[in-house]
Amino acid sequence: MTTGHVPWPPETAARYRAAGHWRGQTFGALLTSLAAAYPERTAVVGGEVRWTYAELDERAHRIAAGLLDAGLLPGERAVLQLPNIPEFLPVVFGMWRAGVLPVFALPAHRGTELRHFAEQSEAAAIVTVGVHERHDHAATAREVAAECDSVRRVLVVGSEEFDDLARTAPRELPDPDPAGVAFLQLSGGSTGLPKLIPRTHDDYLYSVRESARICALRPDSVYLAALPVAHNFPLSSPGVLGALHAGAAVVMAPRPDADTAFRLIEAEGVTITGVVPPLAAAWVQAAGRTARDLSSLEVLLVGGAKCGRELAERIGPALGCRLQQVFGMAEGLVCYTRLDDPDETVLTTQGRPISLDDEVRVVDPDTGADVPDGEPGALLTRGPYTIRGYYRAEEHNATAFTADGFYRTGDLVRRAPGGQLEVVGRAKEQINRGGEKVAAEEVENHLMAHPGVLDAAVVAVPDAYLGERTCAYVVPAAGAEPTGPELRSFVRGRGVAAFKVPDLVQVVAEFPVTGVGKTSKRELRVALAALARKE
Repeated sequence: MTTGHVPWPPETAARYRAAGHWRGQTFGALLTSLAAAYPERTAVVGGEVRWTYAELDERAHRIAAGLLDAGLLPGERAVLQLPNIPEFLPVVFGMWRAGVLPVFALPAHRGTELRHFAEQSEAAAIVTVGVHERHDHAATAREVAAECDSVRRVLVVGSEEFDDLARTAPRELPDPDPAGVAFLQLSGGSTGLPKLIPRTHDDYLYSVRESARICALRPDSVYLAALPVAHNFPLSSPGVLGALHAGAAVVMAPRPDADTAFRLIEAEGVTITGVVPPLAAAWVQAAGRTARDLSSLEVLLVGGAKCGRELAERIGPALGCRLQQVFGMAEGLVCYTRLDDPDETVLTTQGRPISLDDEVRVVDPDTGADVPDGEPGALLTRGPYTIRGYYRAEEHNATAFTADGFYRTGDLVRRAPGGQLEVVGRAKEQINRGGEKVAAEEVENHLMAHPGVLDAAVVAVPDAYLGERTCAYVVPAAGAEPTGPELRSFVRGRGVAAFKVPDLVQVVAEFPVTGVGKTSKRELRVALAALARKE
């Protein structure tokens, strides 16, 4: 197994295999079986591209051979940063076939994040695109490669070099170990840059299969990938992988706005898609004035952040579809409301776990004692698709996981007697900005790199559209007078994703002192967040 992966205990793994959760299948083998079952069925649509399952499978085979001929080795990691383009699927399946582990970066990530991912994973390559949405990803990747000793290759999808690689003659390759790490996803990160999450073929495919079943995907379903597919939600809940597992079609949306999505829903007969609450709200508003035919849409999944009842009640009438709430995390646990649940359950909860073997505890955050159903508490979980440790993060794992393997999610929830969970908040110092997780400490560190900043504290403030947005309180250094626009520009110039740039900046003479005189960042954030709500 890949160094840095914390495996399940042998007796636990044996139990999951005996239960049929882990079936010893790899992603590459899955695609080959799908191509045999549905060779002429449409697999992926995007722009002018329409590939059948047979064509997708062949492209993946060619790319796998090309990656190995380009010098990558089975077991090596490669940072993968692609937008929602059809090539995402043959590239990622090609990497899986070759045994090269994708490290999923988002299109919004910039040099600082890519460097962290490459260094932490000791990536041998970066696979990206050229200019996309006015940013030159290839140039950024080459800058990172020049600074990161492990990175030997930068491969740019759409370039002549990559087109040649994708024409490599396919050949039979050994199947990777299905119990081994298949890829690395990114954590939300509460104390800085994201941790890497190792997912195996066995555990992730179990989640994909069950998600496809619970969401009632079938061969004539059409899934619209509206959110960036490198996110766990549009990748597997049920996402593009759940759609492919069902033999359905995947439609890649270049942008998630209502005009783009509604055009594709009408043109491709989209039956199911998933969005975050702010996007759902924008679609609901736009539905009242669109001339597009949305009648094919059967299910709208809403996740990534809590969907409040007010918005939940508007989705069905506005879009003419069934709402399905989803709550999950890249580390594992996924919950869904079921399509046959009573309306009250769908409107007020984030669903129940996908597996009977998902073990869920709701505990007092201070004592660790289990709390009764109906009482809020911190969510702990372990199960057949929840990791037992972050990648190469032994020190962090000691606090993120209990001694008996439960993952401390950082979410505060309330459990109903039927097992449904309602998300009520976060225990970690993390801001959920429209589904994108922002670590307060990471942004504070960027702000304090400015010579005119003595100290900084970043807090969440309520926002009707995003749920939460970021507000940075800054104490200037002696004699300095930094402005809000200057500091926002400075953080942006540090090469971070745009969603991490503070929405608001308040320059203050000093931080408020808490009632007990504490000056820790955690206490300051609590005091400042209370102050922000009053402003």
